Amino acid sequence: MNIKKLFFLIFWLIPLLIWGRGSAEALEACAATNDLRGLKNTGNLHLKPGSVYELLRRHKGHYLIRWEGRGQRWVPERCLKSTRRSHRTAAETQRGRRDSGFPSLLVLSWHNAFCETHPNRKECRPLANPAANHLVLHGLWPQPRSRVYCGIPSHWRAADRQKRWRAIPSLDLPADLRRRLVKAMPGALSGLERHEWVKHGSCYDPDPVRYFSDAVSLTEQVDGSPVGEYLRAHVGRRVTLLQLRRLFERSFGRGTGSRLAMECRRGLLSELKISLRGKGSDLRHLLEGAPSLRSRCREGIVDAAGAFRRR
Repeated sequence: MNIKKLFFLIFWLIPLLIWGRGSAEALEACAATNDLRGLKNTGNLHLKPGSVYELLRRHKGHYLIRWEGRGQRWVPERCLKSTRRSHRTAAETQRGRRDSGFPSLLVLSWHNAFCETHPNRKECRPLANPAANHLVLHGLWPQPRSRVYCGIPSHWRAADRQKRWRAIPSLDLPADLRRRLVKAMPGALSGLERHEWVKHGSCYDPDPVRYFSDAVSLTEQVDGSPVGEYLRAHVGRRVTLLQLRRLFERSFGRGTGSRLAMECRRGLLSELKISLRGKGSDLRHLLEGAPSLRSRCREGIVDAAGAFRRR
């Protein structure tokens, strides 16, 4: 056996002996690229969460998988969950798909506080707008923070980083979803939904309709819960993280309070962050098994619409 053949066997066969040709279930909609560096993705292929793919080899934190009709593709190892059981029942498979998933953050702004520091934004004019005294959608961010811009063209990334959100093509959303989105995310008047989609939503699901349907539904559940009602009843007054966590548990289940964190700016409650695991619109379910959050703010004033004046 010559040196070249020996090298070929070492390079290709040993990894297969170590890791085996198994199969794995997709956890998220990661890009399936032509090369290991992820520089090319012919056909803009993405994994379909819940689908099972054949593993060919593992190398440098990536898997080479077989893609029917497209040959072989590379995907990050974090996007797949290896499975060796081929005899699972349909119910077990469906439960595994529902329970598995990456962590994410649902970030909601108290609209009055946002407009305190951004009075000239379209979504803050006029003062008596329907988003006043409500928690509104800032974003739904897959974690870790480095998980951004999945399969997004470089010129869209550049426009987003330069905050030229209107240079990014508009999203084709159903009329009803668009209406709910503008209400839940007033920043859509400034093109915020395009920024959130290319940077974060693309790593949540390849379909922006699925991403915003889930994000809007989750926002509506929190704002319509006793947490949102409590904030509206305490405009102009100081609230604590402990109070909000107790209300959160009352609304969404025992032990879920640790998934809630506050952000404050200038002494005002500015945002709520909620830790989730998996995808979907069932908030109670997504809170199960989600990582706990540490809060940098322990108390803050619930801002009223208009300029805040300290007494």
